[in-house]
Amino acid sequence: MLWVTGGGSGMGRAAAVAAAASGWKVAISGRRDDAVAAAADDVRQQGAEALEVPVDVRDGAALREAHERITQAWGPVTGLVVSAGLNAPRRSWSDQSMDEFSDIVETNLTGVARAVDLVLPGMRAAGGGSIVVISSRSAWRFSPGAGAAYMSSKAALGMLVASLNDEEGAGGIKACHLCPGDVDSDFLALRPNVPNGEQRAAMLSPEDVARSVQFVLESPRHVRVDELVITPVGQR
Repeated sequence: MLWVTGGGSGMGRAAAVAAAASGWKVAISGRRDDAVAAAADDVRQQGAEALEVPVDVRDGAALREAHERITQAWGPVTGLVVSAGLNAPRRSWSDQSMDEFSDIVETNLTGVARAVDLVLPGMRAAGGGSIVVISSRSAWRFSPGAGAAYMSSKAALGMLVASLNDEEGAGGIKACHLCPGDVDSDFLALRPNVPNGEQRAAMLSPEDVARSVQFVLESPRHVRVDELVITPVGQR
């Protein structure tokens, strides 16, 4: 079964729906109950089972409870897609808030580590598992305007994934650092200057990212995709 964090909207929601269409039963987490419920309905429309587990990944105790709910209902998590992400409109050193900086790092990095740490024992017992960390092209190349907190937290995910593959690969556990470029999603509302319709039309769609997630999840057991960067044509 698959657990998707940040599954209430955007890339996480699209990844949950694509996985459901491929036969996974999907547990969906996100901060907003209504968005999680709507995503779960989309999964069920694919004929798959869905479990609604609203949670904020910054809350370690709540995330542990969410994982317990999932394992009690369905057993060990053998697939994890980590899509929860955060940024803020104030991103420059001259105007950023350190409280927001901390929230971004807690969501984009520490929250990922928490979710991974929770599923690893079950994956070890099951003899393997797949983890897809949806990161950002900002983790792969310096991205002016993305903000120090966002870029730093996303770049650190590359090392998190590398350490996972180094330490857990012999047990059949594999992880991918997925780095999409500009994606037309609700996340764009967090930019200082929100892109217009023409700019959005040139971006990746959440479904484009979901296809990449599914490619990783469906790779043969002996194949590991360590890092995957996808970018819309024309993005500099």
